[in-house]
Amino acid sequence: MDDIVKALITVLGKHKVLLGTAVKERYHHIWHTDTPLHAKAVVLPRTTEEVAAILKICHQYNQQVLVHGGLTNLVGGTETNGEELIISMEKMNSIEEVDAKSRTMTVQAGVLLENIQQAAKEQDLLFPLNFGAKGSAQIGGAISTNAGGLRVFRFGMTRNLVLGIEAVLADGTIISSLKKIIKDNSGYDLKQLFIGSEGTLGIVTKAVLKLSEAPKSRNSAFVAFNDYDKVVDFLKFMDSGLAGTLSGFELMWKSTYQALTSPPASVKPPMPYDYKYYVLLESLGSDQEQDREKLQGLLEQALKEQLILDAILAHTTSDLEWFWTIREDVHVLVANCTHDQHFDISLPIPMIGKLTNQFVTAIEQLPKVEIAYAFGHVADGNLHLIVGKEVLEESLTKKINDIVYPPLQAIGGSVSAEHGIGLHKKPYLHICRTPAELQLMKTLKQAMDPKGILNTGRIF
Repeated sequence: MDDIVKALITVLGKHKVLLGTAVKERYHHIWHTDTPLHAKAVVLPRTTEEVAAILKICHQYNQQVLVHGGLTNLVGGTETNGEELIISMEKMNSIEEVDAKSRTMTVQAGVLLENIQQAAKEQDLLFPLNFGAKGSAQIGGAISTNAGGLRVFRFGMTRNLVLGIEAVLADGTIISSLKKIIKDNSGYDLKQLFIGSEGTLGIVTKAVLKLSEAPKSRNSAFVAFNDYDKVVDFLKFMDSGLAGTLSGFELMWKSTYQALTSPPASVKPPMPYDYKYYVLLESLGSDQEQDREKLQGLLEQALKEQLILDAILAHTTSDLEWFWTIREDVHVLVANCTHDQHFDISLPIPMIGKLTNQFVTAIEQLPKVEIAYAFGHVADGNLHLIVGKEVLEESLTKKINDIVYPPLQAIGGSVSAEHGIGLHKKPYLHICRTPAELQLMKTLKQAMDPKGILNTGRIF
């Protein structure tokens, strides 16, 4: 038994250190549960102090560490090479406090996003971060990648929803600033170093989350178009007409919408397959009936002004669930692919239509490509592509990457809107970051993790 494993068992106890078969019974991603995990060991801390003790040992032994959360990462952030020590945050799953008066929630990093949403709802509050993997994604992972999701347009990215952070540095030092205040202009905002840094600067163990008052109404509609420019015009029209209550604006290309509403999908299409583009919008307000009437009136006006071709309004709670199941169940798209390759990019909103069509056409012309599904949070300039491929070939992956990523540089886009860089996007980071920016990032990494043990190889 390695000296480091002996040291970990001495500090944590045998039941919190998994070895051998117990490691291989685990996996690195929820879509690859049949692939055994390869790692030196898996440790299961329950407190920040235990994470600190683990990192002190790893720092002493120069042991590479990889953090596992909900295992929903899409850029290789949780993949292993067999030499890492895995720190799984699954046992740090306590909601420590919901403070309704300050509208905050203090949580450990392993709490599931869906549980946070439910705990807020029970206090008539809202934690607006929301995406399809909410039932398995942990908040620590969402913080470390600065996750986005379906309501960024109104509420912002994860970093906009975090007031305080507790994190552990590579040498075991605990940085604790679990403040509930919104304004704190006292020097550097250190929590921002950990949000979006993908666990390369420190391990987030706790957070104070910002909550909002729960909306009294939720209304949605599907809307159809044949012209992308009309999609952009309609976004401006609805954002103005709904006076700040527009919270979601999701765009699906026809092939994506059709796949999400055909077997093996569990839902039927609310609109026929007659159009090129489908938008699913959401409004969160204060009066269900009045807000529905307002939305209906705006849709009718948009039809008269020929901004849209067709629309269908959700009239019941079951309609809402039906509509949003279509958008959230992207695993249906993955199931349609023999092998899947994912893209998550940012680009100026007016350019999304033209460039996406160029991407899809070029990708689908490549040999051994099955299909390219396009969809995204168009209101915040975030496009997703899922490419189905017949084979897993590195050369094919590179050809597809070379279609999508290089054009982003000239238009000020980003190779990652919300998923991070991980292992898979490292070769393309220079497209959206200058040499000076990259050097400053590396300087921060060297200063905070001089031995390079935290999530080694991610980003750089």
